Amino acid sequence: MLQIDYQKYILHFKFDAGTSRGVLTERNTYFIRLFESSVPQVFGLGEASPLQGLSIDYVPDFEENLQDFCQKFAGQRFKNPQEISYKWLKENTLSLPSLRFAAEVARQDLIHGGKQKIYDNDFYNEGKPLPINGLVWMGTDTFMREQIEEKLQKGFTCIKLKIGAIDFDKELALLHAIRKRFSSEKITLRVDANGAFSPSEAMEKLKALSVYELHSIEQPIRAGQIVAMTELCANTPLPIALDEELIGTEDVTAKEKLLRTIRPQYIILKPTLLGGLEESKEWIQLANNQRIGWWLTSALESNIGLNAICQFAASYSLTLPQGLGTGQLYHNNVELPLEVRDGYIFYDKEKHNPLSLPHF
Repeated sequence: MLQIDYQKYILHFKFDAGTSRGVLTERNTYFIRLFESSVPQVFGLGEASPLQGLSIDYVPDFEENLQDFCQKFAGQRFKNPQEISYKWLKENTLSLPSLRFAAEVARQDLIHGGKQKIYDNDFYNEGKPLPINGLVWMGTDTFMREQIEEKLQKGFTCIKLKIGAIDFDKELALLHAIRKRFSSEKITLRVDANGAFSPSEAMEKLKALSVYELHSIEQPIRAGQIVAMTELCANTPLPIALDEELIGTEDVTAKEKLLRTIRPQYIILKPTLLGGLEESKEWIQLANNQRIGWWLTSALESNIGLNAICQFAASYSLTLPQGLGTGQLYHNNVELPLEVRDGYIFYDKEKHNPLSLPHF
């Protein structure tokens, strides 16, 4: 008989991680363990990690919801992970997208023997690397410049800057400094406004940003302003990627309508925020049908969640750098052989990192 339990864990950032919604110094995450009662030492592991200010399941009673899910699971008396249908998971994790992601991953992991193998592909099996962008967090002008230099020295050819918290002219100066040294053929630049611009100012700011030949801007205005976002995407001087705009939309008809209405150039997929891997697959299919570009991004999970998203990404033929370089953010991350080098992430099985988890 299958059993499920969980353990709370607090991740500590190596620095104050600034966004337009505030500064992060630590975050709670929950590791979900799935195992057969007769063989408890073999278990599948997933991560439920709702993100403050973004996740619809970042609520005070999240742990109570998690306990309730474990009780519902026990009542089903599943004999093996294959019996856990996605239909059952979705029905029992409505409004709990991060928990659904965790349960999906734990299920996949146990099916593959409890070895942090979520998909049978070359990322896990052969260490095939995935292209990623280097992330520059908001902060003082000096702090952001230091991060940019670090990313360039580490060989990143795609850099993403979070903008919208410091003076806009200073942010433009940072972009100008990069473009003085590197053309768009040498360094790809992305920016993420996290909805910081007002609709009335957004177009002028997009025009100012477009001078620096940016690849794209994520979520220039706050989510939910459909008419304003549709107008921006139709007239923008640089490609727009929807991010927060997708959160909370789970019905396939509603997803298709959202994309057909706004017509973005790209969408950003964060499985923790969108309800997991199957939900992300659905978004990808809809985007492909409408010739909308996409890429995957982690949502500051530990290496458990990050590894699962990397393996999911590797199940597709990728043409764009993914947003999967967040594993080095924490002092106390879970040890997995995920390595970042020269703008790529890969699973280095030769390292044989022992899985270090809090006590269950």
